Amino acid sequence: MMEHRWTAIVTIVALLVYFYMSLQVGRARGTSGIAAPAMTGDPLLERALRVHLNTLEGLPLFLGGLWLFAIYWNECVAAGLGVVWIAGRLIYAAGYMADPGKRSTGFLIQFAASGVLLLGALGKIVYSLAVHGVGA
Repeated sequence: MMEHRWTAIVTIVALLVYFYMSLQVGRARGTSGIAAPAMTGDPLLERALRVHLNTLEGLPLFLGGLWLFAIYWNECVAAGLGVVWIAGRLIYAAGYMADPGKRSTGFLIQFAASGVLLLGALGKIVYSLAVHGVGA
C-alpha cells in the first residue's frame, strides 16, 4: 500500500524543514542570550522567528493542497510541486535571514507552488462534480 509514497516523502521533508527552522530559533536564542518568552531584542532572533512562524502559517495551505492535488490529479506532479515549495521556503529563509528585503524570490516560488496545488485540486473537484454530478 504505497499509493502516495512520494507525497508522503515530500510531506516528511517539508516537516523536517520546519523542524530545522525551529532549531534555528533556538540557536538564535542561544546566540543572542534572549530567553523565551521574549521574542524581540535581537534582529537575528526576530528574523529566525519570522521565518519559522511564516512557514507555520503556510504549512496548512501547502499540505492540504499537496494531498488533495495528489489524490485528485497526479501524485508525481504533486510531489514535484511540493519539492518546489520546499525549495521556495529554503530560499525564502536564506534571503530573510540575510536581509528581510531579500525574501521575495523564495516567497513567490512557494506561493506559486501552493496556489497551483490548491487551485488545481479545487478545479479538478469542481470539474468532476460538473461532469459526474454530485451523487457520483
